[in-house]
Amino acid sequence: MPTLIVTAHPDPDSLTSHLAQRLRDALSAGSVEIADLAAEDFDPRFTLADRHTYRTGTDAPADVVAEQRRVDQATDLVLVFPVWWWSMPALLKGWIDRVFVNGWAFDVDPDGGMRRNLGRLRVHLVPIAEDDVGVYERHGYGEAFRTQVEHGIVDYCGARRGVTVFIHESEHDVVVVRERAVASAVDIVRRAITTDNA
Repeated sequence: MPTLIVTAHPDPDSLTSHLAQRLRDALSAGSVEIADLAAEDFDPRFTLADRHTYRTGTDAPADVVAEQRRVDQATDLVLVFPVWWWSMPALLKGWIDRVFVNGWAFDVDPDGGMRRNLGRLRVHLVPIAEDDVGVYERHGYGEAFRTQVEHGIVDYCGARRGVTVFIHESEHDVVVVRERAVASAVDIVRRAITTDNA
């Protein structure tokens, strides 16, 4: 399974779920897994056990180890999610908080340095936003998102940046406009994955 698509939306009929399925269908059969965090009832709460893992780099909870193993099998990770309050949903953020930890995504050196462990992984982002691109440009939301997620998470763990494709105006009344945006995003991510893995 070279591609793992992770979604975080409670509605199985959402545009998020639809786009993830379209992307799965556009990629090679058998080489893609969708991890639907809501359907799988992933617990995003960062507990004392998670804090212990973060501090020591050891003893990760079993559900976290299972998620890390899924990511370990992938060459490409695609996060498909709605933009809520200009960021990712708490469910996806909790997955990152719990899974991308010391001892796996990176190692903290007791002498002050660190080793970034995810250099074999390429991460693609497909945020699905209600607002148009002009709102994002005027308020700097796109740049803030890129700083927080691309630099703050992907780069921090040493993973390689793939493509970031925003779907703007996701609730557009004209279905053909929304469908064009979805088709374009699927094609951009598909080409990024298949071209680099050829």
